[in-house]
Amino acid sequence: MADFLSSLKIAATGLHAQTARMRVIAENLANADSAGKTPDDEPYRRRIPTFRAVMDDAAGGTTVQIGRLAYDMSDFQSRYEPGHPAADERGYVRYPNVNALIETMDMREAQRTYEANLNVVTVTRQMLGRTIDILRG
Repeated sequence: MADFLSSLKIAATGLHAQTARMRVIAENLANADSAGKTPDDEPYRRRIPTFRAVMDDAAGGTTVQIGRLAYDMSDFQSRYEPGHPAADERGYVRYPNVNALIETMDMREAQRTYEANLNVVTVTRQMLGRTIDILRG
């Protein structure tokens, strides 16, 4: 019985971590076209979730936790838009360093990892139910 509960706890930490990851990716995508209001304003900087493995004695295994959010220090995108209020003296506006293709691929990977953990929960519940049925009979 303890092994079933351990499996559920470990998978649940994976679900939680991937949910947090998808939230950060959604924030990045939502701010992909957010320029500042003035030339001196720094645009949104892409955030990257980090994870850490934590030994959980109660679960009898290693669980995953969301770590701190790191910032992508790559260069901002520049677009020539001389009429924009955030345009510099040359007419360029700085936009976030968010690449929608990268975010989409990260979201897909997070979704697949979430689904894998959800499958572990589903199978563990089914096995636990069958075990209880056997013990009753």
